[in-house]
Amino acid sequence: MREEDMEQDLLKLSGLKAPVADASRKADALARAMQAFEVQENNAGGTQAFRQAVRQSSIITTLWSRLMTGKSRLTTAFATLLLVPAAGWLTFQYVSSHRVTPPAGVSQPAEVTKQKPVASGAAADKNIVAKSDENPPALNNPVVALAAPKPLASLPAKVPASPAADAEQASETAVAPLAAAQRQRTVEAKRLAPQTAEAAVAPEIVMPEPSDTPQPPQMRMTDNRFTGSDVNPVKSVVEEPVSTFSVDVDTASYAFVRQSLNSGMLPEPDSVRVEEMINYFPYDWPKPALAEEPFRASVTVLPTPWNRDTQLMHVAIQGYDLPKTSQPDANLVFLIDVSGSMDEPNKLPLLKSAFRLLVNRLKPTDTVSIVTYAGDSGVVLEPTKARERDKILAAIDALQPGGGTNGASGIEQAYALAKSAFVKQGVNRVMLATDGDFNLGPSDDGSLKRMIEEKRRSGIFLSVLGFGNDNYNDSLMQVLAQNGNGTAAYIDSLPEAEKALVEEAGSTLFPIARDVKIQVEFNPARIAEYRLIGYETRALARQDFNNDAVDAGDIGSGHRVTAIYEITPKGSPATRIDDLRYGKPQALLPDDGEPAASADELAYVKIRWKKPDGDKSNLITQPVTARNVVPTLEAAAADIRFSIAAAAFGQKLKHEPGFDSYGYDQILTLATPARGQDPFGYRAEFLNLLRLAEGLTPGP
Repeated sequence: MREEDMEQDLLKLSGLKAPVADASRKADALARAMQAFEVQENNAGGTQAFRQAVRQSSIITTLWSRLMTGKSRLTTAFATLLLVPAAGWLTFQYVSSHRVTPPAGVSQPAEVTKQKPVASGAAADKNIVAKSDENPPALNNPVVALAAPKPLASLPAKVPASPAADAEQASETAVAPLAAAQRQRTVEAKRLAPQTAEAAVAPEIVMPEPSDTPQPPQMRMTDNRFTGSDVNPVKSVVEEPVSTFSVDVDTASYAFVRQSLNSGMLPEPDSVRVEEMINYFPYDWPKPALAEEPFRASVTVLPTPWNRDTQLMHVAIQGYDLPKTSQPDANLVFLIDVSGSMDEPNKLPLLKSAFRLLVNRLKPTDTVSIVTYAGDSGVVLEPTKARERDKILAAIDALQPGGGTNGASGIEQAYALAKSAFVKQGVNRVMLATDGDFNLGPSDDGSLKRMIEEKRRSGIFLSVLGFGNDNYNDSLMQVLAQNGNGTAAYIDSLPEAEKALVEEAGSTLFPIARDVKIQVEFNPARIAEYRLIGYETRALARQDFNNDAVDAGDIGSGHRVTAIYEITPKGSPATRIDDLRYGKPQALLPDDGEPAASADELAYVKIRWKKPDGDKSNLITQPVTARNVVPTLEAAAADIRFSIAAAAFGQKLKHEPGFDSYGYDQILTLATPARGQDPFGYRAEFLNLLRLAEGLTPGP
């Protein structure tokens, strides 16, 4: 052919318009490209993508090469005019002669919507897009637009990409959780995306990151750690008439239960400590008149609401409330976990806000230091008087998360700093704020317990503030608080931080007694059996009561402690343990050698305590007689009835025996008229938690 004729033909071709392929054929082309790439990967020695002698893409490549390297007088512009219509014609021919079913789960959209990036913590090589607030995320594709993902509720467990995958999915007998479905979509997208430069003609597939879509709370995976313990058993008074335990003024369990229920989940039974459910609330127990005897105990015996054949012995202890003018200066060291695990909204950011509340409450003469720990520990703020409030708050605001969790190193440095600024006749306290995820240095409970036991001899108390609901180590929190002369609280919200650190700051910061133990001896002539409700982790041996070397719980200014026994009167049909065939009830003398109990005594209550800076214990005693008995539940004070409702709630959540037939609605009926004065709304919140628990409990 003459060159003049060739040029004429090319000019005619340049005027042609490429046919427009419809959306379905574009989807078909994409599916075939994906399928061909899989064949290429599985048949390294064979023909890639298509089993044809010559690929159509090679035709274009060859033609382009000849045009550009030949001796023709065609310019680059003419070559372009040739290539564009030819490429369109080849595409039209290909999609017209091939129909491929798209992979399962892929459909065709009505339109392609421009999308904008969404902030995320995903890796940099992932393209994360959002379509709009009104529409679900769509797949961003310059050539072929796939349908937007279905809502999570309708997603299958997997998105198969081949007949083999379809068969594998069909063989599965269980539907994976929604979170697994979301992750599977991401995995499939990465597998189907182009892997080589030659395969770059296949469009890039963009999947939404799983974290971009909130999951139902009941589907959230957590790795919380709690110390499991069997509930206290029923004991025979004839065989074991004495019950001994350490007081517990912690409230962490109640706050964690509340967080779980508000998130739409029933709490883990091991996370429920009934005594902390009871002691969470303010009660108006009779107060001691003088600081010299810092406790006043009041005992009430009344019918049991969940068992008409037993009674409850309610022991209420109120601590002396130091006037603000009498509160000593405080030397506080904030030991703050800034490791990577604290990088959550309900961890470090909430922690910083909580400490800001506390700093604003301190006296100008109080002292604050800050130690942080991650992979290592360091001093962020040397001992600084609270009058320099702006300096302290700036140091708190500057905290940033990152790194491992060498908590042991931080504890060592915090105690050293507290010792350097030690205040004689004052309060010296380390306040540890963490999720408990210690993974560097000594991190097992035993090693940390021994470390804290050694540190407490220095006269420095410990408070533990727990944060977070994922990977939360409650077990470690309890070990540290119980062995460090301290208390444990769980901070799930700013109002809880205000309660623990502002409203109850006196009881949190200023101890009035340490190593407080309670011992109750029951009269076998009147009581057949008893069961202590809660305090499983605080049990002591009988001989530990008089041993001043044995550590026990501490009580702060104005603190309240409530303990409840379920007792079975002699002759009651509720008695579970048979009498001994060869033994007779023996009247046991009290430990202090007093005369045998009189016939009308039901029990004898004893309390041992030490002054905050003392080593020798003091003793308070009180007999329980018929004068302490209230004939009906309704005749008891509102605070007593409400505390019993809190005890019932905890036992119900813990699945204790005997509570299957006592429902949340009955607890609500008991608690509602006992709400009384509720200035901070804690009791109203409790009533709502009862309703949530009832709604979340599966039917029979």
